[in-house]
Amino acid sequence: MESQQLIQRIEELVRKIEAMSDPDARSTGVELLQSLMELNGAGLERMMELTAETGAAGQALIDGFGRDEMVRGLLLLYGLHPVALETRVAEALEKVRPYLHSHGGNVEVLGIEDGVVKLRLQGSCKSCPSSAMTLKLAIEEAIYEAAPDVTAIEAEGVLEPPAPSGLVTLGRMKKEEEDAPQQSNGNGHGWQDVSGLTALAQGAVQTIAVSGRALLFCRLDETFYAYSNDCPGCGQTLQEAYLEATSIVCPACKERYDCAGAGRGLDQPSLQLEPFPLLMEQGRAKVSLPHLMTS
Repeated sequence: MESQQLIQRIEELVRKIEAMSDPDARSTGVELLQSLMELNGAGLERMMELTAETGAAGQALIDGFGRDEMVRGLLLLYGLHPVALETRVAEALEKVRPYLHSHGGNVEVLGIEDGVVKLRLQGSCKSCPSSAMTLKLAIEEAIYEAAPDVTAIEAEGVLEPPAPSGLVTLGRMKKEEEDAPQQSNGNGHGWQDVSGLTALAQGAVQTIAVSGRALLFCRLDETFYAYSNDCPGCGQTLQEAYLEATSIVCPACKERYDCAGAGRGLDQPSLQLEPFPLLMEQGRAKVSLPHLMTS
């Protein structure tokens, strides 16, 4: 049984215990669960201590625990994750910062208190076709991927004018995606894995199908970018597009678009490729397809 299924099963059993009509049986069941949690937590904590005492080899194992999805989830449950929450949040934001920069935006951590991450969103993307919600989605996905123990995210300021100033609560988009129904056409929604992207060479361009939609992917140094696969200038596909320095060049009309600048037209500023948020997580690439999301 998968770890997620086990967690769901445990939650079902807990609800059954809490719903018991016999108060003595209910109290005994709750006490049993609490005792098991305390025993397991103490055992895991001691295992971590013994592993750390072995030196560099032990620390390497502990680092591996933090990267393993199942073990990481178990350690988080008992507050034993080897990497501090502040560090995980900071590292997560570094992964999306290139995407934010390409839209003229940035993000600053104001503080973390009781599991609530407080951010300040800076800049604007007035000329960008992607909505502010898409940018927020990229930030949320990165943070919750690295730190599922975060309870909420609050952002001061906005990335896309016009909008009121003040605190804006960013809902747990990841959970909303999981709860949302699939579309009838069978396509995925939200964040989708991109196969083979990590093999893309520096300065290369490649079209890859994601959930039935062809997207154009580019790589500049160690940063990857994702765009729509159609040229807004001539309407032709960018299947054979290529890079000149940092410009994406349409093979049909030779229109140039700024790869690192949200796909803005360099020859005709009124033109722009549609950008898509892209995250790299432990060698795994994921792209957000907001048009496939359901509400």
